[in-house]
Amino acid sequence: MNFSDYIRDIKDFPKEGIVFKDITPLLKDAKALNESTKALLNLVGNQKIDKVVGMESRGFFFAPILALALNAGFVPVRKAGKLPCTSLKEAYSLEYGNDVLEIHADSIIKGERILIHDDVLATGGTAAAVCRLIERMGGVVVQCNFLIELDFLNGAQKIEKYPVKSLLHF
Repeated sequence: MNFSDYIRDIKDFPKEGIVFKDITPLLKDAKALNESTKALLNLVGNQKIDKVVGMESRGFFFAPILALALNAGFVPVRKAGKLPCTSLKEAYSLEYGNDVLEIHADSIIKGERILIHDDVLATGGTAAAVCRLIERMGGVVVQCNFLIELDFLNGAQKIEKYPVKSLLHF
């Protein structure tokens, strides 16, 4: 299956000059969703994973599905002010601004093996911030998985000390 057929470009979103990769055509097609989930699981192989961490907001689509298939827990990483319990914070930069991510302070146990998943690897700022959060908590980043990698933005360089796997490259 050619998954790129299910990715739609939206020009000048969320601001002028950005070409947004819209994954909703893939999500709404049952066969494409199922096959892309299998392909993302294949990127993990037979590694033991204790938790899958997904970043707000589009990382929330596949990360829980991957967690279920891997018999692992799911941990959401959210933007500042969205989590109700004691949280750790990490500032980061992305292609169109700056932000802060938070994770519940009790969501990762020291030594747990973590798969990070997000829909798009662009500049790498979000993924790098999440890796820092997990390491601060004592977790071990086993792999960073992405549905899409925007190669021209060189985001993988910011997380080059971790295995990075992407289903699609643009």
